[in-house]
Order: sequence, then C-alpha cells, then structure tokens
Amino acid sequence: MQANPPHLILLDVMMPLMDGFEVSRRIKRDTSLPYIPIILVTARGETQDKVEGLDAGADDYLTKPINFPELEARVRSMLRIKKLQDELDSNNRELEAANRQLRLLSITDGLTGLYNHKHVHALLHEEHERCKRSGDAVAVVMLDLDKFKQLNDTHGHPTGDVILSETSGILQESAREVDMIGRYGGEEFIAILPGADETAAMLFADRVRSAVENFVFRDGEKEIRMTVSGGVASAQGSDFTSPDYLIKRADRALYEAKGSGRNRIVPASTLPD
Repeated sequence: MQANPPHLILLDVMMPLMDGFEVSRRIKRDTSLPYIPIILVTARGETQDKVEGLDAGADDYLTKPINFPELEARVRSMLRIKKLQDELDSNNRELEAANRQLRLLSITDGLTGLYNHKHVHALLHEEHERCKRSGDAVAVVMLDLDKFKQLNDTHGHPTGDVILSETSGILQESAREVDMIGRYGGEEFIAILPGADETAAMLFADRVRSAVENFVFRDGEKEIRMTVSGGVASAQGSDFTSPDYLIKRADRALYEAKGSGRNRIVPASTLPD
C-alpha cells in the first residue's frame, strides 16, 4: 500500500494478529497516504461494531453474507468520492503552489532574486524586535557598485542587468545561511547580519568587496571589471534603537566610502553621530 496506494480497500474485520479496526486506524493516521476509501466487511452486524468501524476511519460497512449488487453499488459510490477527493487535493496543491509563488514574487526582486526593498525593511523590523528581547547584536551592510551609471551609459542596461545579477550571486555565496540579502534599489544592496558585531560585518563586507574586485563579469564577448563600496553599522540590545537609524548610519558610511576613493568599506563607528 505504501509503494502503490490502491483506489479502494475491502477490509475484513476479523483477522489474526490485528483486526480491521486497527488496520483502518493506522491507514487513516498515515498522512503520507492519499485518501483511500475503506469498506469494512464482517459477519458482526451489531450497531456498536458499525460505530467502532466508522470511528476507526472506515468509510462504509458491509455485513456478511455479501449481497454482490449492493457491494458493487457501494464500491462505485466510494470510487466516485475518491475521484472527487483526489481532484480536490490536486486543486489544493496547485493553489498552495500558486500562493507560495505569489508570496515569493511579492518579497523578491525580479532581476536578482534577492529580497526587495519593502521586505528588507520588514525583516529588519523583525530583527529589531528580536534583538530587543535577546540582547543580541545585529549589523547592516550597505553596498553600492562603483560607477554603475557610467557602465550603463557605456555598455547599455542589459549589460548592467548582468552585472547586478552576478553581484547578487557573489553576495549570496559570501553570506551565511542566517544572513538576509536584499537589493535596496538600483545598484545598491543591503545585508542584514544577525548576531554580527561591527568587526564580523566588516569582514563580510570586505570579503564581498574583494570578490567583486577580482570577478570578471561577462556579457557575451564583453569582459568587465567592477568594484563596490560599502558602509557598515552595528548595534546590540538596547543600543539598537531604530531599524531606520541603523540603515541611515550604514548609508552614511557608504557615502563616506564613495567620497574617499571607492572600492573600500567604511565602518559607521568612525563617523560622528
């Protein structure tokens, strides 16, 4: 039955080692199985026996001696119910898959597959609440591709899209499983690093910076080199006063990295409040 679930089961009640009631209960408890109609067959026709059989999960109950025209009619009825239940299960699975896909589309960026701007803010607010309760640290890293507008003007937006997509892959490869990576907008990316202090976040950001600098971006026959600048801000427990403030500090550090020569990471702790 596990290997090839049947469409219907005719099940005797009186059997050695295990009666039909227990078999029925075990089948109906097994959530890995599809819906399988069970018709219990027995010489015991007392009302209590029928009640016990139906309570055990049987869908119908026949007493011996079997009236075969009645058996055939009940089998046809159960198979109709089985067909309807299978169609309903299939429709529900399709609906669940569609809902999952819609959910995914609503929280991700279409080009890169990373979290989108709106969902990043939602995740950071959740992380803020978690850190207030636990006292853990969290870091935000803002990263921006250097001279990206110039690249678009020179090579065109399709090439720019290739750069953005491959940069997102570098970010995902550099991140831990718990890290949350998003496209913040345009050529700007954000990483939320749970449990990371500024030192750990700087290591992550510089790992991404180095990977981008050494990566050869290809679009057809074009080979392009890029760099990225970043800003890092971290907070812990009660110091994590506001998700927006943490983003603003990381963004200020990013602006400083851009202004001081690009292709570098600047920690927010080195800037005045």
